[in-house]
Amino acid sequence: MRSGGDTNRESVDFGLSVSTARDADALWLALQKLSQGQPGHKLFTVMTLDMDAGLARRVYSDHPHNYPVSGTKPIHRDAWFDVVHGEKRSFVANTIEDISKVFPDHELIRALGCGSVLNLPVVIRGELVATINMLHVPHHYTPERVVAAEAHLAVPAKMCWALAALFDSPSKKPD
Repeated sequence: MRSGGDTNRESVDFGLSVSTARDADALWLALQKLSQGQPGHKLFTVMTLDMDAGLARRVYSDHPHNYPVSGTKPIHRDAWFDVVHGEKRSFVANTIEDISKVFPDHELIRALGCGSVLNLPVVIRGELVATINMLHVPHHYTPERVVAAEAHLAVPAKMCWALAALFDSPSKKPD
């Protein structure tokens, strides 16, 4: 865990970054940096979800070569879906074996040196609208780190999603 001073500095930096953001990517970058200290990650992506259309879209990636921001993919109703959408809880897998049960790209995940995943749901008006996806070495996302991540990132993630929606609205684009 990080000391209180580090967390305060991260919060101040996050606030400054969000307040000067000119596009959605700047918001997601600020959230990525905020999450680097707590809970930590080697890979960070953001997926938005359109439940009516049954589609997920990657809107941010710190590894664009391996996980590009483009296109959509169908939402699969599986064990991951039951936890993140149905129960609105974070999904955690701490071994590549557990990851392989729900993510078809598990070999790429392993090749990137990752073996654990934390998918933090972003829920607005009772609906799952996005997930913040963090991957790290095996067994990284302990119960303590998950609780800390949820406490540290839930509100900033909602704020980034809401502001990103404003940036993406044609009538609300900043000049």
